Amino acid sequence: MQIEGRVALISGGASGLGEATARRLAGLGAKIAVVDRDENRGNAISDELGNNGTFSLCDVTNEEQVIAGVGHTMNTFGRIDIMVNCAGIGVGQRTVGREGPHNLNDFKRVIGVNVFGTFSMLSQAGSKMTENDPDENGCRGVIVNTSSIAAFDGQVGQVAYSASKGAVVGMTLPIARDLATIGIRCCTICPGTFDTPMLGRLREDIKQALAASIPNPSRLGSAEEYAMLVEQIISNPYLNGETIRLDGALRMAPK
Repeated sequence: MQIEGRVALISGGASGLGEATARRLAGLGAKIAVVDRDENRGNAISDELGNNGTFSLCDVTNEEQVIAGVGHTMNTFGRIDIMVNCAGIGVGQRTVGREGPHNLNDFKRVIGVNVFGTFSMLSQAGSKMTENDPDENGCRGVIVNTSSIAAFDGQVGQVAYSASKGAVVGMTLPIARDLATIGIRCCTICPGTFDTPMLGRLREDIKQALAASIPNPSRLGSAEEYAMLVEQIISNPYLNGETIRLDGALRMAPK
């Protein structure tokens, strides 16, 4: 799909991977609709993009807010061609720790954002993509989800996060098959260890140790590199139903 002139809806688009994707696609001529819980940053990015940007305050676990965000995008730009799911959270708890079993509410919260939120956004946006005329490849829209290498290499304390990201991987092919006759493609990116706000809470020495564990290139990934892959998925008409690791050949150790 040609990116110039298209409308991209990006959840979690006010920071990290989502912000980098918003900026890259905007630079390629797309109109950007950001949905996020961070109203200040979301509005700042929208203002920066001018007439080619808009923002909706949205918690992806709230169906009414998701529907409102999709509706706002349609009212502003008249269509949705691209949906990129970047909203996500994680917690660090063992299945059974020193204080007892994993907190079930924390587990549900991670699943709620990373699984239910992802599916809610893509299904609502996908329903609007059906209204688009197909391009020369029969494509009406492209969905890009964000999982993690934790879906495959979950570490100690990542049970909730790994379960949620594994579910995103598991959804990818059935969604692509469900939407095939409509002309909507769906792929998932599994980032490795990236220099994003999710890692920002770690001490610098820990971040350096993480970087040293990555085979090549031996550094943390950048949000811009994630956005580059989003661009390739959108642009390559034969990429569909695929889960792609973006990790510098990293395979995570147990801890």
